[in-house]
Amino acid sequence: MAVKKKRPSVLKRQRQEQTKKMRNRAIKSRIKTLAKRVKKLILDGKDYTPVLKTTIKQIDMAASKGVIHKNTAARKKSRLIKTVHKLTTDIKQV
Repeated sequence: MAVKKKRPSVLKRQRQEQTKKMRNRAIKSRIKTLAKRVKKLILDGKDYTPVLKTTIKQIDMAASKGVIHKNTAARKKSRLIKTVHKLTTDIKQV
């Protein structure tokens, strides 16, 4: 069977997919990093509110751009806030 030559439109679509994949991966990675940074700041006893606001904003932006689904964004924000409340109350009790 002969090898079929790829059309220019297919090659362009592959380039676009690669670009989007890299961008989406970077955005998802940033969200994870910011969430970890919020938790670390709480445990260190430092001011975490600006980083928390940035994290929530980044999650919302990712959802608006279609990187993550809106329900996934809501779940991530909910779990983050829940963790923040748990960590802050644990530190206050100790």
